[in-house]
Amino acid sequence: MRTRKEHPTGSTPSPTPSPISAPSSPPPRWAVRAAQLITLLALPTGLWRLAMVCGFPSGYTEAGFVPFDTPGSKLWMLTLSVACELLALLSLGLVRPWGETVPRWIPVIGGRPVRPLAAVVPAAAGALALTAIWAAMPLWWAYPHTDMTPTGRLLVGVIYQPLVLWGPLLGAVTVSYYRRTKGSRTAHTNTPCPANAATASEPMATVVAPGHSA
Repeated sequence: MRTRKEHPTGSTPSPTPSPISAPSSPPPRWAVRAAQLITLLALPTGLWRLAMVCGFPSGYTEAGFVPFDTPGSKLWMLTLSVACELLALLSLGLVRPWGETVPRWIPVIGGRPVRPLAAVVPAAAGALALTAIWAAMPLWWAYPHTDMTPTGRLLVGVIYQPLVLWGPLLGAVTVSYYRRTKGSRTAHTNTPCPANAATASEPMATVVAPGHSA
């Protein structure tokens, strides 16, 4: 007796499970406030440089201002001011939805989830670099500044002091972002779809050749 077995008509193999992203928890209030504060830290020094771009000595003596009163120096100060503020604004991505999902208006990658390490690694590197750059700023008044007036020396020292907080604050917000998003890595589910679940429990049909009994 020859028999052959086949799956019931219409049944198909179970598809490969699709990845599921678990949503992250909302950022703590302190992290939101810290990210907002970062955007303000670079503002005083940026405005101070913009004043020099417009031709104001901004605390320098007449002779001390000469190197800054050139087209090249003004372009550099303008670029530095804009770049610092843009970098500070990027900190908001660690506490905003666009730091976890790429905005849809961005071509090609818009709407895709942001890999946590793609944000954590550059943010952590930036926090370390900023901490090192501004660590000596509290010693500003320990050094002579002969190219500045006494008032200008005091003013510049005061408006640059907040930058000391930039690195540590960015580091703290980065740690918070990592803790929130580390559980949103791609996970897989092995639950079969309803159609396949129903057919998987059905017995396989047995077809008996004509003229033979099972």
